[in-house]
Amino acid sequence: MKPRIVADLSHLPLHGAGSASLTWWGTLAFMLIEGTGFALGVGVYLYLASLAPEWPLGAAAPDPLWGTLITAALVISVVPNMLVSRWAAAHDLRKVRIGLIVMTVLGIVPLVLRVYEFGALNVSWDSNAYGSIVWVLLGLHTTHLITDVADTVVLLAVMFTRHGDNKRRYGDVQDNALYWNFVTLTWLPVYACLYGLARL
Repeated sequence: MKPRIVADLSHLPLHGAGSASLTWWGTLAFMLIEGTGFALGVGVYLYLASLAPEWPLGAAAPDPLWGTLITAALVISVVPNMLVSRWAAAHDLRKVRIGLIVMTVLGIVPLVLRVYEFGALNVSWDSNAYGSIVWVLLGLHTTHLITDVADTVVLLAVMFTRHGDNKRRYGDVQDNALYWNFVTLTWLPVYACLYGLARL
């Protein structure tokens, strides 16, 4: 059987940005799966709190200082993150490089603060169900912070090579910015549980 050419697609671009990119769809699916994990974690927290005679169990509520500083750092980082995404869409290599440097620093700040936050929880991970779920939620979010900071560092390194000024790499920067917004957004309900509900 002789193959028949239906259409010539050779004029189409090799890479797309946003929803025209397979990477974007992969990132979106990844966020949906991880968002479900956060929802389950918060659900477990609420379920345990509803069963307990007192909440937190056998511990003082966590000190909100470090968690609040992390929240402020994450919310502030959204502005430069959106700028980096905009600069990547415009293919402005110089600004993208500067923006990724800023985002690397702004990504490391919450990780440093998180070390102190773990120490201010007033409960060990193996003390009881409360301690376990608090550490799981904080650990889950910390893993996401580390993942995105690592991705940002890799993109930053790539943008300083000859492969940096490439349409596909700009799309990767936009996807990374989307994921950082997700990491910031998922922290807000976790923060509300750990520091708000624990004081009701």
